[in-house]
Amino acid sequence: METPGGEAYLAAIAGIVADVEDVERRMAAVQVAQLRTLAAAGRLAEAQGAHPNAKVTLHDMVLRSVAAELGGAMRTTDRTVQRRIGEARVTIEGFPAAVAAWEAGRIVRGHVKAIVETGLNLPAEMWAEFEAIAIERCEGETPNRVRGELEILAHRMHPRSFAERHEEAAARRCVRLIPGRDGMSDLIATLPTVIAEGIHDRLTQQARAIVDTRDERSENSEVVATDARSTDQVRADVLADLLLAGTPSLDDTRDTTAGPLGAIRARVQVLIPAATLTGADDGPCDLTGRSPIDPATARLLAGATHTWERLFHDPTTEVTVSTDSYRVPSGMRRFLQARDQHCRFPGCRVAAIRCEVDHTHDHALGGKTELSNLAHLCQRHHSMKQFTAWRVRQLSGGVLEWTSPLGRTYREDAPTPAVAFTPAATHPGDPAPF
Repeated sequence: METPGGEAYLAAIAGIVADVEDVERRMAAVQVAQLRTLAAAGRLAEAQGAHPNAKVTLHDMVLRSVAAELGGAMRTTDRTVQRRIGEARVTIEGFPAAVAAWEAGRIVRGHVKAIVETGLNLPAEMWAEFEAIAIERCEGETPNRVRGELEILAHRMHPRSFAERHEEAAARRCVRLIPGRDGMSDLIATLPTVIAEGIHDRLTQQARAIVDTRDERSENSEVVATDARSTDQVRADVLADLLLAGTPSLDDTRDTTAGPLGAIRARVQVLIPAATLTGADDGPCDLTGRSPIDPATARLLAGATHTWERLFHDPTTEVTVSTDSYRVPSGMRRFLQARDQHCRFPGCRVAAIRCEVDHTHDHALGGKTELSNLAHLCQRHHSMKQFTAWRVRQLSGGVLEWTSPLGRTYREDAPTPAVAFTPAATHPGDPAPF
């Protein structure tokens, strides 16, 4: 068999990549055509039921009838078709520029979905303005990477403050029990994002501690050796135990002490604009790698943490240039967490706090431990850099240039800074802005 890196192997991979690109182009054309057809069906149903004396029920019946007709041809339920007709109309009629960019190959289907779903949080009269900015942000990025930025953009463009809308949403927090099959049920808690993330992170750390200790002791304990639970199963068991008993009683790490679980603390990484931190702005803050959180919670976290620093940015380039930290190793790591925000392999969005700081030019080969030679990589992509033919070099401004085994290059720009200072006109005697 041809070894990876051989000419025949690379030629085969190049052919497959070319085929995939061709298939993606054709699929995009078909998917857009299908959306336009479904939207047309929706408009037809609306026009048919638009008689001056028609009742609301007539409008719905016409749409149901059309959906049932299409469902027979598509071999799916009329409810599904009716939902897809509604989604198609919103996409085609509400966000036409995004659809055109998709057709032109500038963005992909995932981008359009992200633009539509985040744009719907805005009043309809603002969709076109949001759409134009969002398309530019999507180009060159993967959908999952850019989605968080689009959410922040939509929140900042909204005529009502994020804090006000979060307060209303938080009032709807609840816990729901949905019966399932085979004696199982789903327990769903709707909570503020930062609370939900903290809960999930703590459960994950507890589950990993139990699994790791179980694996270490399995040879010496018959009881532990019979425990074949996955991390997901352990996480669910710990959650149930915590809620029912208040503290974990089924703790496989317990010896003569309580084990490490009592010392575990949830970790979240929050980026807070200076204006929001001081209370001058009530815009959303970024829970890195996830989604926006409300400013009040962000300010509370900033005030309670034991370690946080201001980050200073060049007002022209918006590039971070220094940090308050005096301890170079830990300060440099936090500086890079704020700069990178997530794994720097194209398309990966694993949060920086869960990644490894990698020397772009290997330290063993003379690479220096300095900001211009460091970037966060998750374990998966750190291993790819070490053990496959993928190569990377760091350009100025924290830009990473990845080269695939086929010689294709992918630029991974540094994320948009979460904090940027814009020079403002001041007058003698005016107080400092922060």
